[in-house]
Amino acid sequence: MEKELQKRILSSIILLPLSFFFIIKGSAFFILFLTILFVIACLEWFRMTKTIEYKIFGALFLIFSFYTVYFFRDRDLLDFLLILIICVTTDIGGYIFGKIFKGPKLIRISPNKTYAGMIGSFLLSIITSYLFAIKYDYTFLQNQNLFEDFYFIFLVFIISSVSQIGDLIISYFKRLSKIKNTGNIFPGHGGLLDRIDGMIFAFPFIFVISKIIL
Repeated sequence: MEKELQKRILSSIILLPLSFFFIIKGSAFFILFLTILFVIACLEWFRMTKTIEYKIFGALFLIFSFYTVYFFRDRDLLDFLLILIICVTTDIGGYIFGKIFKGPKLIRISPNKTYAGMIGSFLLSIITSYLFAIKYDYTFLQNQNLFEDFYFIFLVFIISSVSQIGDLIISYFKRLSKIKNTGNIFPGHGGLLDRIDGMIFAFPFIFVISKIIL
């Protein structure tokens, strides 16, 4: 367990700054970065799924999902970073709280998921995103109104929920294929889909909701 944690930390030290470089640079740099991730994600999905229907549906979904990622980054960096932070801290909160507090399992299709991890996901994502929003005077909090605060927290809660559902969906397909990870490209983390499973659902969800509301 300690070796896996060390691998996870070391690979994160390399991957996070590299990812943020492409994200902040934007433009052609981000498109190249996103294209590479898309190809890897598709390859992992094709490897994991057994039927042609799942392969086609998954590929189409990934095209739409990665488009929404590009859409948010191209439209507004703060919006993009906020969604990204919620997804990342949801993942981290679930991992840390799950390992520390353990407790009852959440669902059969993902044996490592616990109720403690789910609560940790919500707590860390809400706290971190709220601090981020205050730091950068995010739109929802500019009026410093109690209603705006609750609206923002509710929004984070929904995005975190979708991110966790995305994690469970990918876990379901891994269980069907009887594999532990979608790949082994990232030491200590597994495959790319293991790391972005929440994001590929959260970004399309917010995209669709924003289109409906607007």
